Amino acid sequence: MAVTRAETKRAENLWDAFERKYAPISKSVRFVAAPELGFDQIGGLDAPKEEMLTYAYAATDPDAYARWGTFAPTALLLVGRPGCGKSMLAEAFSHHAEVPFIDVAVPRLVLQVLHASQMIPELLTAWGQVLEELPPTAVFFDELEFTQAEAMGGPRPDLPVGPVMDFLLEMVDRAVLAEGTLVLGSTSSPDSLRAPFLAPGRFERLVEVSVQIPDDVVAALRIHASQSEKRAGRPLFDSVAWDDVVRRYQEASIGEWVRLLHAVLRRKARLDAAEASTTNVTTEDMAEEVERAKRLTNRLPRATGRYL
Repeated sequence: MAVTRAETKRAENLWDAFERKYAPISKSVRFVAAPELGFDQIGGLDAPKEEMLTYAYAATDPDAYARWGTFAPTALLLVGRPGCGKSMLAEAFSHHAEVPFIDVAVPRLVLQVLHASQMIPELLTAWGQVLEELPPTAVFFDELEFTQAEAMGGPRPDLPVGPVMDFLLEMVDRAVLAEGTLVLGSTSSPDSLRAPFLAPGRFERLVEVSVQIPDDVVAALRIHASQSEKRAGRPLFDSVAWDDVVRRYQEASIGEWVRLLHAVLRRKARLDAAEASTTNVTTEDMAEEVERAKRLTNRLPRATGRYL
């Protein structure tokens, strides 16, 4: 059930009015009216892609479940380490279903609402209303185990978990109840995820996002290398032995690997700007950047970033 251009424009207008009124939303939620990132732009991760394509039939062919005497899951929960591609998979899911994408950064939202707790009842009411008015939409609650998230600076036992959970569960429930809304979530800390999120009618289907090394990482690096060459309009890489490079640093997430690739390209750009002699990226260039990153790993906080 693809959203038309007119519905897309109306969705943008509805969302703009909503986020202008509620600062916690504008500071922690991203709305993409027409997602362009597709599953083909994500390297590897075939198993979670297959799971998500199955759920997407709730939008693209809603009668499919009825033909088999069952129902679509109320929501999917993506489980995997930081930087493995959960957020990208959620956005690509929206692209495949041809619906707008609402990306809720849960830890950031929690911090925002704690500073504006007086508006929570009104915000929840408005949240439910805007979801009912929007065309079919995918809502992604990123990092539901908010007390453990990196955005919080690590474990935060000082947070008022009870009131925060009440707020988040109400947000999830209103999203599930909104007609046509597809709900996804994620966590990097499944062992400490609070049980109410997994109650019937909420995140009923768990999807493991597990990176296969080296295959998934190499697939991602090839995609990003190709995209960089397309932006530059010329070849940038020699015959890089990607498998060999990836096996040198198996602790890194896909997100970290992408950062390493761009670190090498930026080093080349600096040399180019200084009019120094430089060559296309080689296996040795990637290997040197890996060793540099490994030396720093134990000296600085781990910053995985998103798999972008």
